[in-house]
Amino acid sequence: MVVLRHEIGDVLRDVRQRQGRTLREVSHSARVSLGYLSEVERGQKEASSELLSSICSALDVPLSLMLREVSDRLAEAEGVAVPDTVPQEFAQQFGGELPEDFTGGFSRGLAATKN
Repeated sequence: MVVLRHEIGDVLRDVRQRQGRTLREVSHSARVSLGYLSEVERGQKEASSELLSSICSALDVPLSLMLREVSDRLAEAEGVAVPDTVPQEFAQQFGGELPEDFTGGFSRGLAATKN
């Protein structure tokens, strides 16, 4: 069974480690205790939306991008196909025109954040 808090923690840890930052640095910037951040990363604690926003700000990653990565990982674990792009007809119906270079590749976007 996939547990949302585990996936969130894994994504946060992956981003932090990719940036070469320590738990101490991020916990200080996010104004959360080091121990609590560690528990969130290990999936032992459910982080509030406010805390997730603070952690993402400390990591200089948009909350929406982090949540998209979590969503993609959940979909993969569930065996659901995740398109790399937003279909144009969907974009027109629900959000207007999308830029031609827009891709749904937010997973790749996280990889490009702050190294």
